[in-house]
Amino acid sequence: MIARYTPEVMADFWGDKAKWQRVLEVELAVADILSEDGIIPADASKIMRDRAEFDVEKINEYEAVYRHDVIAFLMSVSDSLGEHKRYLHLGLTSYDVVDTALSIALSRAGDLILDKLQQLRDTLAKQALKHKNTLMPGRTHGVHAEITTLGWKICGWIAEADRDLERIKRAIENVQVGKLSGAVGTYPTITPEQEERVCERLGLKADTISTQIIPRDRHAEFMSALAMIGGLVERIALEVRLLQHSEVEELSEPFKSGQRGSSAMPHKKNPVVTENLCGMARLLRSWLSAVFENIPSWHERDISHSSVERVIFPDATSVVYYMLTRCEWVVENWHVNEANMEDHVVSDRGLMASGQVLTALKLAGIEDDDIYKRVQKHALASREGGATIFERIKSDEAIVDLIGDQLDSIFDDRAVLSRTDIPLKRVGLKD
Repeated sequence: MIARYTPEVMADFWGDKAKWQRVLEVELAVADILSEDGIIPADASKIMRDRAEFDVEKINEYEAVYRHDVIAFLMSVSDSLGEHKRYLHLGLTSYDVVDTALSIALSRAGDLILDKLQQLRDTLAKQALKHKNTLMPGRTHGVHAEITTLGWKICGWIAEADRDLERIKRAIENVQVGKLSGAVGTYPTITPEQEERVCERLGLKADTISTQIIPRDRHAEFMSALAMIGGLVERIALEVRLLQHSEVEELSEPFKSGQRGSSAMPHKKNPVVTENLCGMARLLRSWLSAVFENIPSWHERDISHSSVERVIFPDATSVVYYMLTRCEWVVENWHVNEANMEDHVVSDRGLMASGQVLTALKLAGIEDDDIYKRVQKHALASREGGATIFERIKSDEAIVDLIGDQLDSIFDDRAVLSRTDIPLKRVGLKD
């Protein structure tokens, strides 16, 4: 990933030094178990832990010769071990350590993302409570529908965030497995019991059945969870973009002091952050197909998945972390134009109550087609100006005779406020 979209914490996490340190972590955990079981001298693993180190530049030099990155890594570590190098990588194949180290990486990166997602959820919760009673038009197809509140809208995002939290937790758990089962998964050297003990020390579980690799459905599920989180961020970002339209101006992303919106038009405040987030979400989804293509493999293993994962997992986790950080900043600092929201409710001239009029008339026993035409006639005439739909309906004796006692409450713009505790309670918030 380019530096622009790579948070420092993720750059360090996926850097070569950190990657090879995780592989070394696996190698030394195996040595510990082999020492405990008397397969290698009792003091060998301690000596290896004291001495083992690697040099990234040296690894790159070795790889240029041997064209195998794990062998290059092992040679670099061996340089530090002296005679104890014979116990390094004993009975292991490359992907015993590479796949196990990748599981460590994904589970730890997943935890970082989990924390960021929780931060976004917490910030959304604050805004939902703050704007519990902030009236605004609800829209379908981009057109005013019925009155809602900003808090109600935000609660929908919170509910999705909760589902995403469960999805990423489940995906982390399912990718949190290791394998030390050998070249085709048949345990020629390391026993299943030893595999379980090594994995436990690494914070993993032993995979149920592996070949030379951990089955890639686990990794596809993890990537799917990341893409779903991206979908949540895009949902929020797109709403901000739409409500920032000049003709709307109900909600807008922060605009920092000194910021410039356009090189040609000084008046512009473009929603550049939220547009960026929508683009990042597209990128995440585009990677899904490649990760799903990794699930099938030739027999017990081929190398076709390797190049995909070297790019996608560092980039995808970095992108999601970046998106969550930026989205949380937008939500924390956005500008809510409550006056415009209220004005748009009032200027609608009561049209957003037409559905409630329709329902009341249905309950009064009028035939569906008749009442729809009747209400629609008043609504369309109101849109042209003159009397409001409320005034027109109040002058319709047939309607008044049936539901006249309900009209004031139906056309009360603030009636929705009596129900705003519903979404808050459903996402576990207390006013």
